[in-house]
Amino acid sequence: MVGKTGRAKSYAERLFEFVPVDGLEDDDARSALIVPASHEGVEFNPDAIAEVLRKTGGYPYFLQEWGKYSWDVADASPIEFDDVQRATTLALAELDASFFRVRFDRLTPAQKGYMRAMAELGAGPHRSSEIASVLDKKVNSVAPMRGELMKKGMIYSPAHGDTAFTVPLFDGFMKRTMPLP
Repeated sequence: MVGKTGRAKSYAERLFEFVPVDGLEDDDARSALIVPASHEGVEFNPDAIAEVLRKTGGYPYFLQEWGKYSWDVADASPIEFDDVQRATTLALAELDASFFRVRFDRLTPAQKGYMRAMAELGAGPHRSSEIASVLDKKVNSVAPMRGELMKKGMIYSPAHGDTAFTVPLFDGFMKRTMPLP
């Protein structure tokens, strides 16, 4: 019976394909930004495009936000580098109030502390020992917290012992929202 259970699980696991959602490749990200705008007669200059790609990491939803706010603040077409710089404040404020906040609000105070310690180290991934060090704790004492955050979909392990945010730019949100004690 145990053997059948093991085979059933293996079979079930093969039924599903898990496709990671990540930043688009540069050409695709560039197209996602400029093609819809071009249909409306609006262009981005090359420096502005490069800045949007740098700020967003090609993450599709972030491309939409930066594109929208860049368009909103621009006086005319083409959208310039300075327009993207001004749009960054607006895009981050919108993401902070909605996209990031809804995730943050699901966390306990202790989980927020773990995430803030991760943010102190940057975007990641980070070794579990580095995060524990920022928290001034032993790795085995923070392992349960890491597991809880993985179950909530806030972090993941791209490799054994590594931890990364599941959402790009979340490290910056944590720093803006939660100063270090």
